Amino acid sequence: MVKIAPSILSADFANLGAEIIKLEKGGADLIHIDVMDGSYVPNISFGMPIIKAIRPYTKLPFDVHLMIQEPSKYIEDFVKAGADLITIHYEAETHIDRALSYIKSFGVKAGVAINPATPVSLLKHLIPLADMILIMTVNPGYGGQKYIEYCTDKVKELKAMISAQGAATLIEVDGGIDISNIKRLREAGTDIFV
Repeated sequence: MVKIAPSILSADFANLGAEIIKLEKGGADLIHIDVMDGSYVPNISFGMPIIKAIRPYTKLPFDVHLMIQEPSKYIEDFVKAGADLITIHYEAETHIDRALSYIKSFGVKAGVAINPATPVSLLKHLIPLADMILIMTVNPGYGGQKYIEYCTDKVKELKAMISAQGAATLIEVDGGIDISNIKRLREAGTDIFV
């Protein structure tokens, strides 16, 4: 079943609680929260205090996407703030296997993200550990970018790897998603659209 995870990066920050309520009423399946540190990516967004502040506004799962250096240092804080799924970047964590297990030790779901130029083949041994794999379909850090076309092939490749292992790992895509590409991304094997 396809799921939609609107990113609150596009929300009206002055009315974030009301925006979250609108997303739930509008049929969102998850709330995607982009956390940026100004180091791993060039932009800065919000952190634990904002997540904690908006948690009471919905029962929808919080899909927390950490675009930060050394994310494993902050996992427990994001869990306490209300994260239900924590996704860390393959490129930002030295010990990715250990970090995914650490996330799961708190009883939340674990995801791993890769940037557009990172090969899907690097994820082969992580598929059984990850509840979800996020393929960035733009370069992370800024909203409003154009979809990178070769990412459709990356989704197909990842779907084949997941199927070959008999895993239940979900595939999420993030960046430049609209009516011009959502159908072919679904056909390629995407489960969750940001």
